[in-house]
Amino acid sequence: MDGVAPYVTADGRQIGGVLMDMRGITLRFGGVEAIKNISFDIREGEIRAIIGPNGAGKSSMLNVISGFYHPQDGEVWFRGEKRKPMKPYQVARLGIARTFQNIALFEGMSVLDNIMTGRLTHMKTGLLAQAIWKGRAEAEEVANREIVEKVIDFLEIQAIRKTPVGRLPYGLKKRVELARALAAEPKLLLLDEPMAGMNVEEKEDMSRFILDVNDEFGTTIALIEHDMGVVMDLSDRVVVMDYGRKIGDGTPDEVRNNQEVIDAYLGVAHE
Repeated sequence: MDGVAPYVTADGRQIGGVLMDMRGITLRFGGVEAIKNISFDIREGEIRAIIGPNGAGKSSMLNVISGFYHPQDGEVWFRGEKRKPMKPYQVARLGIARTFQNIALFEGMSVLDNIMTGRLTHMKTGLLAQAIWKGRAEAEEVANREIVEKVIDFLEIQAIRKTPVGRLPYGLKKRVELARALAAEPKLLLLDEPMAGMNVEEKEDMSRFILDVNDEFGTTIALIEHDMGVVMDLSDRVVVMDYGRKIGDGTPDEVRNNQEVIDAYLGVAHE
């Protein structure tokens, strides 16, 4: 991987060099190999999908990228540097944010306060200074609030900004979780099944927002998704996993016509 040269997608869109490079990743839980010697890259500015049947190892791979799991073998490279084992908060400070398959929000807090937690990695003042809330701490709070308000406007959730998250319907909770991740201003945004449990209208809205985040913010996105219509419409490239192995990697059309992928995943019923 050159890490610098641009890549031209099938529809003629140019994306950047390699942002993240997963090299020979193997992850074991006891005697079980959840990920078996998988390599793939994620390029700057692209939407990269990770698909496969349930139990394929997709979420485990996302957890490796975000620092929740540490592989026994292989290397994780980010922005041209080999990444040492890190805790999730350290990975977040590098510019990697994520949403979760099961919504992980503070139900009793307002939408605004939930999104503000996405700014924690950007806060420099200590707890005492924040408690006094004068000078630098006040200026930092104002600056962070401005960024959060822009995210709220972008995702069209102004009307619920003061509503406790626990009162929101499922689809809006997913949008709030996306807002919290965007508030961190990530270089790489990881989305774990962002459409799960949504109706058709909610999926259309979320798809639009994902495309807008990628286009207007230039955010690189890696997502896990079971809705193949969404995957094929949104993604620049797709990597396919099955029982911890990589069985396909390429453009949506290349993956769609890959016989091993058809046999393992696309040719069987799935959600």
